Amino acid sequence: MMKKTLVIIIVLQIFFICSLLSANNLSPIGYWKTIDDETGKVKSVVQVWEENNKLHGKIVKLFRKPDEDQNPVCAKGSGKLTGKPMLGATIMRNLKKDGEWWDNGKITDPKKGKTYHCKIRVIDDGKKLQVRGYIKAIIKIGRSQIWLRTDKPKFGVKHP
Repeated sequence: MMKKTLVIIIVLQIFFICSLLSANNLSPIGYWKTIDDETGKVKSVVQVWEENNKLHGKIVKLFRKPDEDQNPVCAKGSGKLTGKPMLGATIMRNLKKDGEWWDNGKITDPKKGKTYHCKIRVIDDGKKLQVRGYIKAIIKIGRSQIWLRTDKPKFGVKHP
């Protein structure tokens, strides 16, 4: 009887530890490679963090071609980011947890100088982040990107 109880306790502990590890993978907090939905190429790495129960994201690495500006600035229309370096720019802000989504935030496209409403959710067992930028109208008109989980980058700008 004692062995049976011990086995049940061990199995429950293993289940509990596995569920904690799985929940950690489902968090959007971490580093994400951004993929251009028009070209399919990696553009940057964005670090997502939580502060005061809201998610934010900033560009921590850029992937630039040798003939491109290696230190680009945010385009006119990017609000407080206009004219500031893209590297280090907080482009995603104030997303609040809403079920499986983080919603009601904003995301700025620093290249085009446009800011959109934003919502995100972790998919594919924590390996991908679905990012949806949209304009609030009668219906939510916008587009989605899939970002890929990655490790913390070692450098700020890298050539492809």
